[in-house]
Amino acid sequence: MNCESSRRLLPLYFDGELDPADSRAFEAHLDGCAACRQALAELEALRARLRDPAMRYAAPAALRGRLAAAMPAARPRARAWAALAASWLAAALLGAGAAGLWHDRQQGLRAQAGLTRDLFASHWRALAAASPVDVVSSDRHTVKPWFAGKVAESPPVRDFAAQGFPLAGGRIDYVGSARVPVLVYRHGGHLIDVFVLAAPPAGLPRQARMQGYGLRVLALDHAAAAVVSDMDEAELDRFARLLAQGGEPPPSR
Repeated sequence: MNCESSRRLLPLYFDGELDPADSRAFEAHLDGCAACRQALAELEALRARLRDPAMRYAAPAALRGRLAAAMPAARPRARAWAALAASWLAAALLGAGAAGLWHDRQQGLRAQAGLTRDLFASHWRALAAASPVDVVSSDRHTVKPWFAGKVAESPPVRDFAAQGFPLAGGRIDYVGSARVPVLVYRHGGHLIDVFVLAAPPAGLPRQARMQGYGLRVLALDHAAAAVVSDMDEAELDRFARLLAQGGEPPPSR
């Protein structure tokens, strides 16, 4: 792992979002890199400052007084108690329902964000490796059989060399705990990873961007594909369309 890939993974490590393998690789790099250790120390110092009670300020007494004066006067005790009991009951019922919805929503958002981070982290890990491919070939008839026996089903493999996106090979990688095939393409100096997923994971965004890298999710035959690259938006969209169409030109209108 070099400093460039380490800096990309630093926010994920700092938030405890890296998987164990990436965490060990990151920590091994930290052992020998003073600059990256300093970057991590600066993040930790910033978090400590933000948590310092001295950074919190109480409202001035005059403001507190104005807020208290603006509150309605207390009603007679009996009527106030009945109204208060009714409001507590309503609030409890609404709160229970809202809490359940909020919890489900938060779980969904965390799963979605975690899967998106996994895709970007897998791409960055490949860039930092000695080679981003396990089978090096521009021949789809070589790449597709290589996956046989390594994953549940070999992915559809297409070559887009005529359109400027030659096939470079493939590898096996992990997205979350799932073992998935990855097709690797090149476009100029850009590397393109196509993660072939058995089905579109629930909540995965159709597109995303993180630290200069883009993500596109699309249907691919009977599966789904997640494309990750540092190409600009227009080129990434063009490749995604080619992949979705199987390399065929779009139908004329």
